[in-house]
Amino acid sequence: MAFLAPLRELDRTQRHTVLASFLGWTLDAFDYFLLVFVMPEVAREFGVEVAGVTFALFLTLTMRPVGAFLFGRLADRYGRRPVLMADIVLYSALGLACAFAPSLTALLVLRALFGVAMGGEWGIGASLAMESIPARARGLVSGLLQSGYPCGYFLGAAVYALLFDHIGWRGMFMVGALPALLVLYIRRSVPESPVWQARNGAGQRRDALSAMRGHWGRFLYLIVLMALFNMFSHGSQDLYPTFLKVQHRFDTATVGVLTMVLNLGALVGGLAFGAWSERVGRRRAIVTAALLALPVIPLWAFGGSVLLLGAGAFLIQAMVQGAWGVVPTHLNELAPDDVRGTLPGFAYQLGNLLAAFTATAQAWLAKGNGGDYAFALAAWIAAVAVLLAAVTWLGPEARGVRFGEPAAESGA
Repeated sequence: MAFLAPLRELDRTQRHTVLASFLGWTLDAFDYFLLVFVMPEVAREFGVEVAGVTFALFLTLTMRPVGAFLFGRLADRYGRRPVLMADIVLYSALGLACAFAPSLTALLVLRALFGVAMGGEWGIGASLAMESIPARARGLVSGLLQSGYPCGYFLGAAVYALLFDHIGWRGMFMVGALPALLVLYIRRSVPESPVWQARNGAGQRRDALSAMRGHWGRFLYLIVLMALFNMFSHGSQDLYPTFLKVQHRFDTATVGVLTMVLNLGALVGGLAFGAWSERVGRRRAIVTAALLALPVIPLWAFGGSVLLLGAGAFLIQAMVQGAWGVVPTHLNELAPDDVRGTLPGFAYQLGNLLAAFTATAQAWLAKGNGGDYAFALAAWIAAVAVLLAAVTWLGPEARGVRFGEPAAESGA
């Protein structure tokens, strides 16, 4: 297909780098979403309500900015590649440890620590990929990288559908240790970012405060933007399996299949809108995807059959992750060179921090409306989609900027 042409233009090394960055985010998301599928069972074992277990999601999201800053600064100082490998090993080990949590408190602590490691991966992986490819390939690669998130969700759904009835929720977390094997591939096949190497070799690196001079307003804008993005994605995903199990009383297989359908839509949307943003601009692609989510909400939340719910799930995530597909390149293009390992990921995860209450707020909203998860999900997504479109349109853009040179910006 014509829109895949930029991928065919990448050389062997660039393809390895993109694949490694994609897999890093895929497996990071896989470990995160394992808990989403088993919250009712965890709640039952520890004798609490589901809303109590959603606090683990809150803690994970809350701690992600810490990891984004710490690992991002390390990546700007010591290189993208070694820090990415260390981060992957850490989140895999913490995911495995969750399988042995003796209490809800222990699980909450482990998921908070997991959040630190999870917070580091996205920014490093995205900067490594974006700095290693031609500018004309960024839109499509951005969509591909962000599609790692629904791919991780898809893998979680597959493991849940195929294995959960046999291995239980603790076994699910044991499977979550497998991402550590990715480090072997990165060590063998992925080089350091050429942009980082060039600036490091020339002694051009500046400290973070110097690099951020004149950019603090943009940083604050990106935090607000990413808060809305995370309310959009987590608001459409985190309680979706619970909605299917509690409100519709679907069995394990049906929940797994519908969630896989949801993520197929996300893959299509991320690739399509990411590639399209190369033609129409980053902001226009995001705004279009966000607004197209609105007419899909009734089908997604109130579909009267498995078939209709599946169609709604596919379409809503095509729009949600379509908007998200533009984010990796949009944030990296807006980041100064010396903090590209830190700024995109840190802004992303601080936005996550502001959105960390999403699942808990939706659970409370559903409880306050007689357990109506459909109402809670629909109302949330409608409001956030409109806000996201407005804030994106009012913001800056630097499509196609050459890294290492000043950005020619449009917008505020």
